[in-house]
Parts: sequence; structure tokens; C-alpha cells
Amino acid sequence: MTELLTSAQMRAVEQAAMDSGTVTGLELMERAGQGVIDAAFSHWPELAQAAHRALVLCGPGNNGGDGFVIARLLKEAGWEVDPFLYGDADKLPPDAKANHQRWAAMGGVMELTAENLQAAVRPDLIVDAVFGTGLTRPLPSVVQQAFSSLGRNKWKGRTSIRRIAVDCPSGLNLDTGMVPHDLEKTGGVISTNLTQLTVTFHTPKPGHYLGAGPLVCGAVVIADIGLGPSDPERSMLGQPPDDRRARLVEPVFAGSNLPPRIWPGSFVSKSRRNGHKFNHGHVMVFAGGVGRGGAGRLAARAALRAGAGVVTLVCPPSALIENACHLDAIMLRALPKDARLDSVADDRVTAFCIGPGLGVNDRTRDLVAQVLARRGGTRAWRDPVVVLDADALGSFAGDPVALFDQCHPRTILTPHEGEFARLFPDLALSQRGDLSKIDAARQAAARAGCTVLLKGPDTVIATPRGGASLHAAAYDRNAPWLATAGAGDVLAGLIAGLAAPDTSADLITMAEIAAYLHVECAASFGPGLIAEDLPEELPKVFRAIGL
Repeated sequence: MTELLTSAQMRAVEQAAMDSGTVTGLELMERAGQGVIDAAFSHWPELAQAAHRALVLCGPGNNGGDGFVIARLLKEAGWEVDPFLYGDADKLPPDAKANHQRWAAMGGVMELTAENLQAAVRPDLIVDAVFGTGLTRPLPSVVQQAFSSLGRNKWKGRTSIRRIAVDCPSGLNLDTGMVPHDLEKTGGVISTNLTQLTVTFHTPKPGHYLGAGPLVCGAVVIADIGLGPSDPERSMLGQPPDDRRARLVEPVFAGSNLPPRIWPGSFVSKSRRNGHKFNHGHVMVFAGGVGRGGAGRLAARAALRAGAGVVTLVCPPSALIENACHLDAIMLRALPKDARLDSVADDRVTAFCIGPGLGVNDRTRDLVAQVLARRGGTRAWRDPVVVLDADALGSFAGDPVALFDQCHPRTILTPHEGEFARLFPDLALSQRGDLSKIDAARQAAARAGCTVLLKGPDTVIATPRGGASLHAAAYDRNAPWLATAGAGDVLAGLIAGLAAPDTSADLITMAEIAAYLHVECAASFGPGLIAEDLPEELPKVFRAIGL
């Protein structure tokens, strides 16, 4: 899986390479500039066929230095190039200043202002090299106004102008995926709406996939600037992730794509061995009362389709007939209001999924406590997996510590952002503009003492020890049809079904695979998807990955 380096981690990698003497800052800048041009010509082959015109917008840091390299290389290729600089050329960092001077021997530089951009000759390509990985504050108003002016320019055929960003569209925080902006100064206009292609270096950054990142980056290309491969030990498939560097959930190992039958296919229990149904796990799912069983049935169906050998749905006696009308392969057990869990669950249950449609009440709290109190027993070598979703989380919103005190390492919480804010109000992303979703999930997992899967198009999975991974339903894996009632219940069931076998990998690995397959099912089905379609699409997805 690909590492996602924060801005500070990327700077450290570059600095270490320069300190070792294997490369200089100027060489890295030259490679970055060439990488941007190569990506542009690959993405838009027509630009490579003849000389064109470019506007290159440069900033006061090394991102601006990359821009001057791009301007020079395009000029040497016969292009007409108009560079603009925000800031004082004399105050540029040494490598950026050197490239500014190399450009100055070839042509002039205009100040980056709205007025100057309005007067510029229509380009074929606009390069945004103003601010890159280090920006965490709103764009300066003069830069914001300059970018906004591009959208108002009366150039003929302006919609056909290509737009590319170096590292990220200026204004995007590459650690959080947020676009901080000052509405009073900028009128609420965000400059990043111009980008069609973003070229970053060595590895992607969290902000390319978190929050607004996929909305503003266009497409993302990773350019190799000779820093060497990322450490495969830090991104080992099927292993707990590094506690400092997050990883992107994808079938990639050490920079190479693996056949999908290896990942995720080889982690599906029935792809590895034959055996009795109980060898593949027994999942118990809890459903609500009359008229509230749909969510539990969705989770149960997903667990069974994912490969669990046995799935039992537990419900109140009054809902037994309703559920029996919908289910055949899934077993049913009635659990009266005052009955104990032991009356329906023996030691062969290896995974519990509790919460979907169960109701926010004291009974749900009691059932959660009983489930979390269970241990491996005489027939299992480790504790059962416990997936807590929806109402199992909502029932502890007023006293989350009571839940955390009962959680164990084989527990996973699967909140959406609203549920997360009720359990971890001080970590809520709506209140913490300084905190990335990855860091919020890490802190939450440490506090709860278990794995946390924070749902969304940018799903983050974190462990108490600091490991974190990001699954992004973005770019070529965009899945807008997943925004439908019940999709989260299916995900909870997938996690339980995949993690139920005693021989399953670590819980975070199985959660990663569940998130991946969840989106694969949505993409396979396509428009019109509803939650019921997801489990039924899973056999087709399994066949597509070679199972």
C-alpha cells in the first residue's frame, strides 16, 4: 500500500536525501519541474505536439522555484511563457532564487496581481506553483483575488485552457484536505476550483484524498524525483500500518500493483481453505423490533456474502415472523427483552455486529456490555470480533467513557462523522480545523482502546497504537451512489463477515478490505444502487478479482 506522507514527513525525506549527499536541492527542483511537464504532456498529448503559451504562477517558496524550472524548460522547448511572482524575488529560498535567476536571463517576471493577469495574453496552459505542501493558512488576499480574476477573464475559449497544479492547488492544506479561507477578505471565493491536474512528488499526501482534496485536485499524478522507493516494511500488505505514516488502502506493494486475487482476495477465508462452516466463522447480528429489522438484515446478508460460514440474526420475539419472511440462509433466534445473551450465543460465535436498527436505549447498552464481556471461550483461541455501529454508538453518546472502558482490541467502532462527534466531541472535525481526519481517528482509537473506522468518502481506519490507513472513494474510485440509507449497515456486516474466521488477519486489515470491497461493489453495480444491491453484487466482485 502506498504511504501518505504529511508535509513535515515529506520535507524530512527530502532533507535526509540532501544531507546524505546523494542529491542536491537544485537537482530535486529540476526533477520536479520536469516531472510536471512530463505529466502535462502525458495527460494532454496535444500540448507536446507543438509550441504553445503558458502562464506560470510562482510563489515565495520552493514551490515557486519549481515554477521557474517549469517556465525555463517550456521556454527551451519553444513555448511562449509568461511567469508571475507573488512575493519578493530577493527573499526567495536559495534554490528557488537560483532558478529565478536562471529564468531572469531568459525573460522578465510580472508581479502576481489580478490586474496583471487580466492583461495577460490568453495561454494554453496555466501552471499553479504559488503555494504547495506547507500552506496551512488562508491564501493572502492578493493571491486570492488574482486566482479569482482567472475565472472572470474574457479570454476567447477560456474553458479549453489547461490548468495544472504543482504539489497541490494553492490553498489546499495537504495534511488535512481542508481549504482554509477568509470569507471577509475573499468574498468566499476559493481559488482551487481551477485545477484539472495535480502533480505531486515521491508519494501522495493525505490532503489529496481527505476532505476537499479530491474535489479541487482534478486528477493526481505522482512524479518520481529520485528519492527512492518508500519503505515496503512500512506499507506491508496484511500487516499493521506504521504508527507515524498513514497508508492508502489499495492493492499496491512496494510501488507495484498486485493481482487482486492476492490482495484482497487471499484474505477472504474461503479463498484459502476448505473446511466446515464453522471454520469460516459464526457471525451474530442484532436486529431491532417490528419494522426496524431492515438494517440488521442488511448487515447479516453482507456478512454471509462476505464468506462467514454461519450468520445468525437475533431479534425480539415480536419481530421473528417479519424477519423469517425475508431470510432463508440466515438463522434466526429470538431474544426476549430480559433474556441474557448466553441463551442464544454459544462459544462458536466468533463475531458480533451490533447497532444497526437496534434503537438508542438502555437495552442496547446492556447488549453491548454483554457482547464486549465475552471472551474466546473453549472453542476459540482469541476473542470474538465486535463491530459496534449506529445505535450501539448512539446509546453511549451521553457517556462515551462507559463504552470505552469495556472495549477490547478485537472491537471496532464504525461511526460516521455525526456519531463520531457525539462520542469524541473535542475531536470533531467540524470544531477542529487544525486536526486532520487521520489524527482525529488516531486519537479516538487510543482513547477508546480499540480500532476506529471513521466513515465517509475518505474513510480512515486507526488503531490504538497509532496505525492508520485511508480508503478514498475518490478519483477513479469515486462512488457517489454509496450515499444511500443502509450502506453503512452493509459495511458493518462486511467487516464482521470477513473478520469472523479465527484465522483472519488483524482487524485493521480486514476493515481495510471491507471498505475496499464496499466501494468495488458500488462501482460494479453503478447508478441506481441501493443498499440491498451491495451484498448481492459481492459474488460478481469476487469473480472479478479471481476468486
